[in-house]
Formats: sequence, C-alpha cells, structure tokens
Amino acid sequence: MGGGAGSSESEPLVAPQVEAEGDDQSPVEEVALTVDTRDDPTLPVGTFRMWFLGLLSCILLSFLNQFFSYRTEPFIIGLISVQIVALPFGRFMANVLPERSFRVPFTSSSFSLNPGPFNVKEHVLITIFANAGSGFGNGGAYAMGIVNITRAFYKRSMGFTAGLLLVMTTQVLGYGWAGLMKKHLVEPAHMWWPGNLVQVSLFRTLHEEDQQQKKGFSRSQFFAIVMTLSFCYYVLPGYMFMMLTSMSWVCWIFPKSVLAQQLGSGLKGLGLGSFSLDWATISAYLGSPLVTPWFAICNVIFGYLVVMYIVTPACYWSNIYDAKIYPLFSSYLFTKDGQVYDVTSVVDKNFDLDLEAYARKGPVHMSTFFAFSYGLGFAAVASTLTHVACFHGKYIWERSRAALTEKPDIHTRLMRKYPDVPQWWFHTLMVISIAASIATCAYYKAELQLPWWGVLLACVVASSFTLPIGVITATTNITPGLNIITEYLMGYLLPGQPMANVCFKTYGYISMTQAISFLQDFKLGHYMKVPHRSMFHVQFIGTIVAAIVNMCCAWWLLGSIENICDKSLLPPNSPWTCPSDRVFFDASVIWGLIGPKRMFGSHGEYKELQWFFLGGALGPVLVWLASRTFPNVKWIPLINLPVILGATAYMPPATSVNYISWSIVGIIFNYFIFRYHKGWWQRYNYVFSAAMDAGVAFMGVLLYLCLGIENRSLSWWGNNVDNCPLADCPTAKGIVIAGCPVY
Repeated sequence: MGGGAGSSESEPLVAPQVEAEGDDQSPVEEVALTVDTRDDPTLPVGTFRMWFLGLLSCILLSFLNQFFSYRTEPFIIGLISVQIVALPFGRFMANVLPERSFRVPFTSSSFSLNPGPFNVKEHVLITIFANAGSGFGNGGAYAMGIVNITRAFYKRSMGFTAGLLLVMTTQVLGYGWAGLMKKHLVEPAHMWWPGNLVQVSLFRTLHEEDQQQKKGFSRSQFFAIVMTLSFCYYVLPGYMFMMLTSMSWVCWIFPKSVLAQQLGSGLKGLGLGSFSLDWATISAYLGSPLVTPWFAICNVIFGYLVVMYIVTPACYWSNIYDAKIYPLFSSYLFTKDGQVYDVTSVVDKNFDLDLEAYARKGPVHMSTFFAFSYGLGFAAVASTLTHVACFHGKYIWERSRAALTEKPDIHTRLMRKYPDVPQWWFHTLMVISIAASIATCAYYKAELQLPWWGVLLACVVASSFTLPIGVITATTNITPGLNIITEYLMGYLLPGQPMANVCFKTYGYISMTQAISFLQDFKLGHYMKVPHRSMFHVQFIGTIVAAIVNMCCAWWLLGSIENICDKSLLPPNSPWTCPSDRVFFDASVIWGLIGPKRMFGSHGEYKELQWFFLGGALGPVLVWLASRTFPNVKWIPLINLPVILGATAYMPPATSVNYISWSIVGIIFNYFIFRYHKGWWQRYNYVFSAAMDAGVAFMGVLLYLCLGIENRSLSWWGNNVDNCPLADCPTAKGIVIAGCPVY
C-alpha cells in the first residue's frame, strides 16, 4: 500500500538476515515456495502501535460483526480486511508518532512510541488480535446464540453476568489443551496448515512489493476511493431502495402465481433469475467472493445446483414428508396443518418440555428443504471422515509419522531463538477455564440447565477430538465439525432440556474449534517468526476483549430494538430478523427440547434421515474405488463429496440470492479479471474487498444510529424487499394460511 508513510516505504521484509544452520527449506514443497526462511530477531514486536491498532481492530470487528449478525443479511468483516487496512495505519503512525524514549516511572526501563518503521511482525500480531473479534460463522462468539435465543425466542430472562461468563468460558476453554498439543501440531514441519499460506503470501506481498511509484492509484488511494463509494452507495440498499437486496424479476412478471414466486424468489424460493446489488447480501454467510479461490467457487456452485435445482424440486413436488403443506424454503417449525409452531406453548416454567402440552399440540414439522438440510448435514459429517480416510489417510499417516521422527526444520530452528510459552501457563489456563465453566453452569443452573458432569463430558469430547482433527486440518485444510455429534449425544442424555443441549454443544464443539483456531494462529506466527509469548498474550487478551464487546453490543440491541428477531411483530422490511439465531433456536428445539429420539428415532417424523449417515459414509468409498478402478479417468478423484454435500450448509439461514450473487461476483473477479487483467487483480483485488466491507459496515451502523433507533423508514414500492409474498405459501389442498390462496 504505497503512500502510507514516507520512510517506511523502503523497508525490507527483514534486515539483517538471520538463518539457521543446515537445510534452509521446508520438506513441504508448498511451504518452501511460500514462507521466507529469514528472520530478524531485532524487529520490535510488542509496540504501542501494535497494541493500539490490535485492540482497536479487535473491538471494531467484535462490535460490527455482532451488530450485523442480527440483520437479515448478516454482513461479516473478515481478516483480509484488517490485513489490508492495518498497513497504511501502521505506516502512518510510524510517520507521526514521536521517536524519543519515555522512561517507566520507578524503574530503569524505557520505551518508545515509535521504535522504527512499521514491520511485518507487528502486522501479523494486529491480524491475530483482530481474529479474536472476527466471530464464528455469521457473527460474534458462538455462545452469543444462547443469549439471543433465550431472550428473543424463548422470551426468558438471562442475566448479563451469566451471559458474559458463558461467552468467556466457551471461548477460552480450548486454549489450555491446545497449548499442550502445540509441540505435536505446530512445531513439526509436516503439520503445515495449508490455510495459513494465503495469509503468509499476502503479508509478504504487502511488505515486499516494489515500492517504486507505479502508474495508477496506490493501494491506499484505491482503498480510500472504493470505501467512500461503498459507504455512500449503501444508503440505497440499506435504507432508501431496499429492493436492491434481492431483485426477483420473475415475481414482478407473475404477481399472482405461487409457482412462479416459488421458483423466482431469491429469499424464499429457488431464486431463478434473482440477483442482488447489495454487497452485504453478496458477502453474507459465504464471505467475500473476492478472496475465495476459483476452484472452491466451482465446487460450491456445483453442490448448490445439485441440491437446490434437482434434489429440492424433486422432493417438494413428490410431496415427501407432506412437503406441499409447508413452504418450499423456510427455517421455521410448523404444526401438521402448516401453521407456525408456537414453541413457547410446550415449554414449562422450569424450561423443560411440557409433555402434556406437546401431546395436545402434536409433533414438530419442518419444510422439506430444512429437513433435508439436516440429512445433508448428517451425510456431510460422515463423508468428511471417510473422504479424509480414503483420499488423505495415507498422506496423513505418513505426515504424522514424519512429524514424530523428523528433525526440526528451519522455521522451528529459527523460532527457538525466542522464549517458549511455559507449559505451566497452559496447565493453569486449562484448570482455571474448566473450573470457571463448571462454576458458571452450577451457579446459573436455572438458566443454563447443564450439570457439572455435562461440562466435564464436553471437555473430554472436545479434547479427545482436538489432536486427530488438528492433524486433519494441519495437513488437508479440512476441519470436520462436532456440532451434530454433540447435539445428538446430549439430546439422548438429557431430552427435553433445550439450554442443556446448546450449552453442551457450545462447550464441546466450540472449545475444540477454538483450540484449532488457536493452533492455526500459532502456526501463522511460527511461519512469520513472531515470538511465542507475544502470540499467546495477543490471542488470550483479544479473546477476552472480544467476548466483552460481543456481550455489550448484544445486550444493547436486545434491549433497544422492540420485538427483535420476531418477524411476525417487526415492522415490514425490518432488517432485525436474526436468521442465524432462528436456525440456532430451531436446533435447540429439535435436538434439545424435543430430542433426537422423538425427531429422528424409530417413531420420529424424520426417522429415514438417519440413513444419510450411512450414505455419506459410503459415498467417498465408492468414489475412491472408482478412481482406483479407472485410474486414467482424471475427473473421478476431483469429486469431493464433503464439499458437494456441504455446499448448502449455510442454507438456511442463507438463501438463493446469497449463493447466486456470490457466485456471479466470484466468477467475474476470480476467473475473468484474474485471467484477463491479472495485474489489476494482483494489485487491487483484496483491497477492493476490504474497502467494500469497510464502507458497508460504517454506513450500516450510521444508518441505525441516525434512523434505526427512531424507527424512521421510507414506505414505497422500492423498499418491498424481494416482493414475492406468495413464495412461502403452501400448495396442498385445504391448507389455510393468511394471505395465501386456498387450493
């Protein structure tokens, strides 16, 4: 990003060069081609600039991602944005801050606010800091979903302290045992974490680029221009012309046809012909299409087309599970006659399932797409395990054996110049976090329902899976999830208790996910030669700060927006519909309140879906056998069933217009522009993505502060989002739904 600061423009990546003795290349070719084998241990790391920009980016991302998680299109700001934006700000601070030293009172120590040019190690730590605030999936900390569904969906009270402790403990719990596995998953060269190489490549590109003046705009100038344009433009889809969120022209042509609107609606149907001119919609759920590789976009497109345009229509119009009684595409739960299920009517005062009320009201039903999304989830989990075993098993086994016996590579030898994190830090953190988790669940038993043994069981499950899943992620970049496993397990152990189920899932699933994220960040620091202890401090402090900001933001919005998340009571076209939390709530009902035995067991409404586990497990085996039988057919090994089955994993809450618009933009930038204008793509592609994110984020918050708090809106046809009111109507005979024709 040229033009940010004068003296730092000519800064090399490292100076002087320090290399370890022996072989100067990693045994992993991809790492050898990407990661630098030099280090300058004299570069300042824990600088005022790093702490200031790191804390600021962590707070901003935590707030903005939590804020947007409640909106219909939950816009997410990713790490690439921080990586791009931090550089000009760091160089600016290196230009303007005073260079003189300040003495620490009552000590002989001193420090400088500006200890030289802004360097790549500071940049890495700022990015790691921000990672703590980047959130999980579609918003803030995963445990915030528990707070949201308790207050907004179950209409129960939860104290601020209970919510904050829940978020903090679930976020930090996995760090203890992750640190103990660092020597097995970070230091060995064959545990190479492919996902980090994109970050390493971008860091090197930003810091090693030719600093001579080039034609056209510098990266900083281009960022400022695009961010300003994005900021101004978002007034249209964000307030004045909301129809830009989803342009479904088929619905305009056939305003009275249920079938046409089911086919054409981008938000409630198959989305044929729909598209979006809103960056928040384009990048919602799937992230920015500009930073997703072309081959990954192709896999997602293929999986989406198969599921949405072959499987879904076939199931719906074949009336599987009485599909025509319910909407074609919906994440709501229904009664047997197509009415929205009033879940609170079957919950007793102790937050348990009221069996008598449930018997009177009848079982819960889902739209066929929602039901099959669970089936696909079962298949995706099973297929991931067998796909990894068949196609990567030998590779993982060889890499694991090599990791145990290999000599340290140059990166590990260079990192030994820095003091390691003492093991007692991790032991202490693990003991304190487990004790705090048990104490939180015990003290707030009425709200959280999870008994002390449930916390310990979650820790056993998560810690047992961290090493094998860490090896899979570190060698293949595939991370199997534990969410369905944990939901299933606690659903059988404590049926009828929704909070116990989601708390167990969060402690078991997210603590493992946080452990993997912790180790992946450590490996990034390992490649960039950032001191171990600085990495630990930044990760831990960033996690605590992010948890506090997430909770404060959520508490503010839950208390200030009337009827937040309740679509039936919100004003028309209100953005505060909480689609991700709706799915989280449904999961708490299906797995916790009702329980897997009543939903998927031998007497359940959806017992056949359990066969998806077997189908998912066998599918990759058949593909692998076909590839061995026909070795000359090159396309067979390219069939990646976990990707195909998991392509629509975000649906619902993601909708057709999200996938269609994301795919179109991804194809334009990562195929056509990359192929025919590679120079522009290389220089500006990531900058463009970061600038679009920043502009939308700041205008979105500004619109809420200036207009949303006062409930000021514009009422005209351009603000009729999607404009397909009949898309969620049933087509079965005799079903009466308000606003829908009766067949």
